Amino acid sequence: MSAQLVADRPPARHGNKPRRHRVVGAVVSPEKFPDPELDSPVPAANGEATAVLAGGCFWCVEAVYKQLDGVSSVVSGYAGGTANTADYQTVSSGRTAHAETVEVRFDPSRVTYGQLLKVFFSIAHDPTTKDRQGPDVGKQYRSVIFYANDEQKRVAEAYIKQLDAAKVFDRPIVTEVVPLDRFYPGEDYHQDYAERNPLQPYILFNARPKVEKVRKYFADRIKVR
Repeated sequence: MSAQLVADRPPARHGNKPRRHRVVGAVVSPEKFPDPELDSPVPAANGEATAVLAGGCFWCVEAVYKQLDGVSSVVSGYAGGTANTADYQTVSSGRTAHAETVEVRFDPSRVTYGQLLKVFFSIAHDPTTKDRQGPDVGKQYRSVIFYANDEQKRVAEAYIKQLDAAKVFDRPIVTEVVPLDRFYPGEDYHQDYAERNPLQPYILFNARPKVEKVRKYFADRIKVR
């Protein structure tokens, strides 16, 4: 690994070796996920909207959403807690109200909020495991949709009910749907982490498979590079 990659890397989540861990929760093909029956209306004029989502390690969730056409930026950070605890070391202790979160800025005329939620539930994380994603355990890894307005709340709650009714998962969805108070951007070294550190073991074993999956199952929505 290059010296630059080592310099850019924050404290390892599980050391330098990839962890082998048992599969926890549901493994469901993205093909089984329906499009949202209720979605935000497409605006008459182009404009930017924001989705704030927590689905475990923000490196992985960020890497997934950066692939999508219509997404202009993805920022890793924290939400659910207060400003004085919005830093990686404190959040990683598991003793704050924060969750590792991403802020997705998008053009709703090109990709809708409901379509982002479909990716959230089918690719970005497992919404049936409480306070855990893969090898990462703690309430900072919980599943949360932080809605910015009543429309986002309606779309999120309706899609969860739709997935439950369709019995997509064989376990209950534990995703919280709560109002967004404030999103706190994370430290610089967390931004674009998977892209900058493609050979880091955690990225190889956790983020890369999700990126490959979104590029396969959402091929018609991937950015043209």
